[in-house]
Amino acid sequence: MWGRVLIIGQEDGSIQPSVGRLREHNWSVERSSWASLTFEALRHASVDLVVALALSEMERAARFFRWLPGNAVPYGTLAVLPAQADLETLKINLNVVDDFVLWPVSEDELCYRIGRIIGSRDPNRAVREQLNTEFGMANLVGQDPAFVEVVRRIPTIARSDAPVLITGETGTGKEVCAQAIHHFSNRCDFPLIPVDCTGLPQQLFENELFGHAQGAFTDARQNQKGLAAMAEGGTLFLDEADALDPGAQAKLLRFLQDGMYKPLGADRFSRSNVRVIAATNRNIEALLSSGEFRRDLYYRLNVLRLDLPPLRERRGDIPLLAQHFLTALCPPSSPSHKAFSFASLQKLMCYDWPGNVRELSNVVQRAFIFAEGSQILPCHLPIPVSPVPDQLTGRFNDARARIIEAFERHYVRAMLRKHNGNVTRAAREAGKERRSFGRMLKKYGLSRVGSDPGDGSQTSHPEDSQNN
Repeated sequence: MWGRVLIIGQEDGSIQPSVGRLREHNWSVERSSWASLTFEALRHASVDLVVALALSEMERAARFFRWLPGNAVPYGTLAVLPAQADLETLKINLNVVDDFVLWPVSEDELCYRIGRIIGSRDPNRAVREQLNTEFGMANLVGQDPAFVEVVRRIPTIARSDAPVLITGETGTGKEVCAQAIHHFSNRCDFPLIPVDCTGLPQQLFENELFGHAQGAFTDARQNQKGLAAMAEGGTLFLDEADALDPGAQAKLLRFLQDGMYKPLGADRFSRSNVRVIAATNRNIEALLSSGEFRRDLYYRLNVLRLDLPPLRERRGDIPLLAQHFLTALCPPSSPSHKAFSFASLQKLMCYDWPGNVRELSNVVQRAFIFAEGSQILPCHLPIPVSPVPDQLTGRFNDARARIIEAFERHYVRAMLRKHNGNVTRAAREAGKERRSFGRMLKKYGLSRVGSDPGDGSQTSHPEDSQNN
């Protein structure tokens, strides 16, 4: 396990042996005092975990705990408190940290707590950034409670090796979730092999999945690896697993039971070390009732499950997703930047999206291409006009305010995340004055200016002072 740990406070040698143990776990450990750090430095700290020692200078540590909730820091937090700490007097809210432990604490316990927070993250920060931008949470956009619950469970599921079943209609993001699970897991350095089960006829399934030996059949001139061997050490993603016929389901069940398989024509079995993630866009319970899908195979796959809601059941996320796709096509700082008109957002929210997120992405891309001006209008959206959903009923101004609020909240959060919390740079790219951008932060409770834990004075980024 790898990770970067920053320990703040307690300059004496009482924790030094524990630091040595942490480094034995291949964790990079940095030390700092409360007095030498500002909140601005903490906001941009390039670490995986901050261990906050509230053993001396406890008031300064308490300021840090009060500062945490309003700042989207990129690291986990572990509070180390004296055994007799009076949390009420110190005004320390332990709900804002990932974990806490009372001092003195054994080295084993401290390492365990740190490892539990860091989990199985990829040791390479660049890979984590690539995950966020290409595969993982950055592509799982939404604020609907049902969708947020799915996203919240992904890191936990990733830490297990148990099979996963992902259900959801076509275009809801099942493969994106599978990618996120794989890339958050300790298998991320090994392949993720997708298998399109709809394109595997029964007579070819065993050969495609398990491979064959030379001479197994007429055209088998050499040994050929199957998809299971290609995914060795990594993840096998069975997309549309419900399309497998009964014979293929039986072979897959045997493979899942003991991880053993025999390539066609081979004289011995091989053992596989892969994790299996299966997905289906059909009602799996109905398939079980009709006998189209084996119950014993279902029980093998349905250990961990994610049910992705269709887009029509989370209409409030439609403006967020549309803006997410539009920003990917053309950043706000681009000379050719385009924006949705209110009427176009209303049209997007009224449509039922049978193709879900994938269809929305395609519609936004087409609208971006054909909209010649700076605004995307309803005429640029190649979708039928649908009845107005409940979310857009009521007074016009109220409906417009709800859509604008959802868009602004998502947009401001995205700008902050892109610029690592630097308000000045985020405001500059957004084309807004820093004070105006700051008012939006305050309006949506996304951030607040903190106090320096060292001297209590207000701090800001060096660039910020040039804009005040």
